Amino acid sequence: MTHSRRVQILGVTIDDVLESEAVTRITAMLESGGAHQICTVNPEFINEAARNPCFAEVLAQADLCTPDGIGVLLAARYLGTPLRGRVTGVRLTHRLAQLAAERGYRLFLLGAAPGVAEEAAAVLRATYAGLTIVGCVAGSPAPRHEPFLQQVIRSARPDILLVAYGHPKQDLWVARNQPILQVPVAVGVGGVFDYLAGRVPFAPAWIRQIGLEWLYRLVSQPRRWRRIVDAVPYFCWRVVSTAY
Repeated sequence: MTHSRRVQILGVTIDDVLESEAVTRITAMLESGGAHQICTVNPEFINEAARNPCFAEVLAQADLCTPDGIGVLLAARYLGTPLRGRVTGVRLTHRLAQLAAERGYRLFLLGAAPGVAEEAAAVLRATYAGLTIVGCVAGSPAPRHEPFLQQVIRSARPDILLVAYGHPKQDLWVARNQPILQVPVAVGVGGVFDYLAGRVPFAPAWIRQIGLEWLYRLVSQPRRWRRIVDAVPYFCWRVVSTAY
C-alpha cells in the first residue's frame, strides 16, 4: 500500500515519500490518464511560496511534491513532523528514465541553456538502453513562446515532460501549459540537465551525506551566493522563528 502521509513546512505541503514510492505514484499517474504535475520542493521553493501567492497555489495544486534538499528534512524534523527521506530531482530523473526505458514511455526534455538538454539526453540514452526521448528543446519560459512550444510538445506526444527552467518559472510554466498539453506527467527538474551533461559538478558523496551540498555549491559556484543565503540562513531563521 502506498504511503500517503503529507507534511506542512511553513505553509507548503510536502508528500512524505521515498524514492521508490514516488516512482510508484508516478507510474499510477501514467497509467490512469489525465495530466499531472510534480514539484521537487527544496527550501528555496518554500521561501518563494511565501513571497509569491501564484507559486504557492501551484505547489498546493500539484499532484506530488517530493522532499528535495537536506534542509527540508531538517526543518521537518525540527518542527516535529519528520520526513523519511529525500527525493531529489536528479535521482527522480534517473528513476523516470529507467521506468520509461523498461515500459516504453516517451520522454521530452525542455529547458536549460541551448545544447544542454541534448547532452543530458545523450547521457540518459547511454545509461538506459531502449530509452525513447522524443524532444530536446531549450525554449524559453516567457509566455510569448508558449504557443510554439505547445505545438512542438504536442506533436512529439511525450508521456513524461521534464522542464528545467528553475523555480518558480518551470513550475508556473507547467501549471499554465498542462491544460493544453495534457502530458500525463510533467516534472520541474531545475538544474538537473546541467548536472547530467557535466556542466555543473556533483558534490562528492561524503559531502552530500552530511548535508553540506550548499557549501560545496557556494565554493564551486560563488555567483549563487544570494540563492544559498535564501536557502540556508534565511530558511533556517524562518523555521526556528515559527517555534516561538
